[in-house]
Amino acid sequence: MTLALSALDLVPVSNGMSSGQAVAHSLALVRELDRLGYRRVWYAEHHNMPAIASTTPASLIALAAQRTERIRVGSGGVMLPNHPPLAVAESFKLLESIYPGRIDLGIGRAPGTDQVTALALRRSREALLADDFPEQLAELMDFGAGLQRAHPFVGVTAYPDDVPLPPIWLLGSSDFSSALAAKLGLGFGFAAHFSPDRPDRPMLAYRREFKASEYLSAPHAILAVSVICAETTAEAERLASSMQLVWVRLRSGRPSKIPSPEEALSYPYSTQEAAAAQGYRQLQIVGTPDTVRERLEALAARTQADEVMVTTVTHDPVARLRSYQLLAGAFAS
Repeated sequence: MTLALSALDLVPVSNGMSSGQAVAHSLALVRELDRLGYRRVWYAEHHNMPAIASTTPASLIALAAQRTERIRVGSGGVMLPNHPPLAVAESFKLLESIYPGRIDLGIGRAPGTDQVTALALRRSREALLADDFPEQLAELMDFGAGLQRAHPFVGVTAYPDDVPLPPIWLLGSSDFSSALAAKLGLGFGFAAHFSPDRPDRPMLAYRREFKASEYLSAPHAILAVSVICAETTAEAERLASSMQLVWVRLRSGRPSKIPSPEEALSYPYSTQEAAAAQGYRQLQIVGTPDTVRERLEALAARTQADEVMVTTVTHDPVARLRSYQLLAGAFAS
């Protein structure tokens, strides 16, 4: 492929589909991504969302890595404030020990859910309101390297202790994550698939301010984008309508599974809802393979992205798989 392509899988759950079926479809997808030459696949962490089955990335990583041979498999990402750093270190060191050289540890600082669910995860309002992500990240990295410096947890080892943590990537949609990734010499991923903010400034600032480290000798930036690819523009637009309705329902506090295009296209949008749907449509890259390739290449050039991470959500898992196939074909030509 002329531009490195990767995938972000939310493990979408459509109307009439069980979560087990959604996982089975995602595992079929990752086998195809491996065959097609995608560089990596990451699984997101989201909670209390009926449309998304990816609540525990480590579990999905283990399942996907077992069924593939080459593709890197990781989290996109683990929402670190929801978890003790020691538990994250243990989980991902164990994965690295089983699948050496194929695991990525993408880290985010958002809750990946609403505030009430975040409180249920973090167990206290103090933890919910704490602004200590850099400290949590430092602790995670210390557990990865072995606690050598003065630390309250010296004497605590993250096992297995015969493997390092996999490569750490900081994920976000703001200058905060890009600046921290540059300062620490880590990889950076910008979440353009849901952020209305332009990715240019944080992506370019990350590259400009990057300091080489023991983790990474040169900057590496990933741009995550929402893509629907089909044989015709009309079909791609039809498929894309499902996520527009999901977005509207989620933003209005009425989350749902992925509706069919027929339901989405017949939905009686209010003026406010129609504006929200159109706003989300602006985040999507939708069209034929050549059109999508042209837009992705232009976006990657503008942001100096080293690779593009595509997330595709459709009601029909066959259409989702086909979108990734068409995209790979466009970039292979």
